[in-house]
Amino acid sequence: MMTVNEVSKLAGVSIRTLQYYDKIGLLHPTGYTDAGYRLYDDADLERLQHILLFRELEFPLKDIKAIINSPDFDRSKALEQQIELLKLKKEHIENLMNFALGIKMLGVKHMDFKAFDRSKLDEYSKQAKELYGNTPEYKEMEEKQKGRTEEDEKILADRFMLLFKEAGEIKNNDPASADAQNLVKRIQDYITENFYTCTNKILRGLGKMYSGSGDFTTNIDAYGGEGTAQFVADAIEIYCDNAE
Repeated sequence: MMTVNEVSKLAGVSIRTLQYYDKIGLLHPTGYTDAGYRLYDDADLERLQHILLFRELEFPLKDIKAIINSPDFDRSKALEQQIELLKLKKEHIENLMNFALGIKMLGVKHMDFKAFDRSKLDEYSKQAKELYGNTPEYKEMEEKQKGRTEEDEKILADRFMLLFKEAGEIKNNDPASADAQNLVKRIQDYITENFYTCTNKILRGLGKMYSGSGDFTTNIDAYGGEGTAQFVADAIEIYCDNAE
């Protein structure tokens, strides 16, 4: 048996997410410790593997729940189907574009992140443009940036980061709460208004980037306090699931 903390570290899934899966009936723990902490056995971990594979394939949580709770659900056949779908997904690298757009927005010369070296920021910008300069989102962003001064860009960046500061003030709340979900909507709207059309698919990709334990996580947490990036990522995940 493994504790929720151990499962979180093993699977790379936040404790909040595991708690949410339990709440919606997607993954119940087998038992609890005397202190009330969730405990998971091997069957629970196998179920979690299927859930995470379906999530990587962008299945909505409600669909995953219906599939794995079906009396006809065959774990072996499901795994074969997941493998085939993953092979198909390999041909589509659109998610890389989503991440690069996030890097362009948060990590290049327009942001005032003290943790980033200027040469590194310029290199990010150069690589993003070379790889994704022909995407509609990149072109839209460049169009919106026309006529802006460096001071304009700095003001936009500072205002954007204030949203993460707000997130830090409510990070101990449920990411499914109205306040958290409203904040996600404001983040999405701000990106759309000032950078490029932020679809739910792009937003989900940005959420994964925010909580990816890299420079972005570090800098977001610097604004909102430790755990802010993960809280925003969890809130984004729930927001996108509810929109599907």
